[in-house]
Amino acid sequence: MNINLTLIGQSITFLVFVAFCWKYVWPALLGVMQDREKRIADGLEAADRADKDLELAQKKATEQLREAKEQAAQIIDQANKRASQIVEEAKEQAKAEGDRIKAAAQAEVDREISQAREELRGQVATLALVGAEKVLGASVDAKAHAEMLDKLAAEL
Repeated sequence: MNINLTLIGQSITFLVFVAFCWKYVWPALLGVMQDREKRIADGLEAADRADKDLELAQKKATEQLREAKEQAAQIIDQANKRASQIVEEAKEQAKAEGDRIKAAAQAEVDREISQAREELRGQVATLALVGAEKVLGASVDAKAHAEMLDKLAAEL
C-alpha cells in the first residue's frame, strides 16, 4: 500500500463528500434555518403587536371606564336634581292642598256662623215678641207677629 495513493483517494473522497454536502445537504440546512429564523422573527413581531394591542386595549378600557364614571356622575346629579324637584313639587302640592282645606274649613265656619246668626235672630225675635206680649198683656195676631219678626230680623 502506497501512502500517497491513499492520501489522494481520501482527499478525492473528502472533496466529493464536501461537494455532495455543498450541493444537497447545505441548501436543505439553510432552508430549515431560514424557516426557523423567519418563524422566530414572526413570533417576535407578533409578540410586539400583541404588546401594542394590549397597551391600546388598556388605554381604551381606561378611557371607557373614565367615560362611564362621568356618565354615572351625570346620572346621579340628574337624579338628585329630579329628587329636589319632586320634593319641591310635593311641598307646593301640600301647601296648595293645605290652603284648599283651610279655605274649605273657613267657608264651613262662615256658613255655620251665618246659620247660627239666623237661628239667633229667629230666637231673639221670638223672645222679643214673647216679651212684648207679656208687656202688652195680650197676644199679637199671626200676621202682625210675622211682620214684627221680619222687621226685627232686618234690624239685627
